[in-house]
Amino acid sequence: MNNIFDIEQFHQFDNLGLVAHEVVEGFITGLHRSPFHGFSVEFAEHRLYNQGESTKHIDWRLFARTDKLFVKQYEEETNLRCQLVIDTSSSMLFPYSKGDKHLHNKLAFSVYTAAALIYLMRKQRDAVGLTLFSDEIEFHSSPRISSVNAEIMFGKLSELIQPGNAHLRKNTNTTQVLHQIAENIHKRSLVIIFSDMLDGNNTDELFSALQHLRYNKHEVILFHVTDHSLEREFEFPNRPHKFVDLESGQVVKFNPWEVKKHYVSTVSDYFEDLKVKCGQYKIDLAEADINKDFKEALFSYLVKRKKLY
Repeated sequence: MNNIFDIEQFHQFDNLGLVAHEVVEGFITGLHRSPFHGFSVEFAEHRLYNQGESTKHIDWRLFARTDKLFVKQYEEETNLRCQLVIDTSSSMLFPYSKGDKHLHNKLAFSVYTAAALIYLMRKQRDAVGLTLFSDEIEFHSSPRISSVNAEIMFGKLSELIQPGNAHLRKNTNTTQVLHQIAENIHKRSLVIIFSDMLDGNNTDELFSALQHLRYNKHEVILFHVTDHSLEREFEFPNRPHKFVDLESGQVVKFNPWEVKKHYVSTVSDYFEDLKVKCGQYKIDLAEADINKDFKEALFSYLVKRKKLY
């Protein structure tokens, strides 16, 4: 279960933690077989011994096998604090199909990727928390390494992809929420955001909110979640369509080919501006196409983590 097309298979599992396990273990196996095998994923039970610290917890049996000093890690130890932030507004339900029991949209992609990241981070003894938001914060848990916290987060994520739980007309206020998160996270953290960045507010205000996170010394990865074919390239058949705004309910009827050139140009300019601003603020921007592989998002996290630790 290594790629996005396996989302169709994921729905047979009620346990999101099991899905996350399968995704991550497959990813790690592939990583070891790839040119990136140097990206070792640390064992949860050990870390390298730092010269000068107490030898009390050195694993001497492991030293006998490897000729390297490793320290046994315990539940309270953590390397990194990470806050996963997911946009749950109605625009994340795109592409939307009423009554669809097998979600394959931006929100489902974000949920499965976040679940895999939770599993991967706990495997590395990183503390992880979760924030869900639309026009307000709907759920928030601070970064912890405990299994109880992980189960709560998996439970909240599972609720988002249950058939019948999709909520239309749910607006977003990314700007306000990001400012609030920047103020509420008191310890320096890695903040990973999943959003389509479709906020009705002024784009300068949105970028200001992202800058607020960096000003407060947080590291940021922005997974810009899109259906690239439909939202970026506007690849719809050449015939009249009815387009419905999932957040406002507004309906517009037209042939997409009549506006495709202008649409693609406008959207391209917006996302290029987003890329430039993220570069200026030292925010890692990762394009997350829901029709592509999960491992691209997981690899982006590992690259960032390697830079920090």
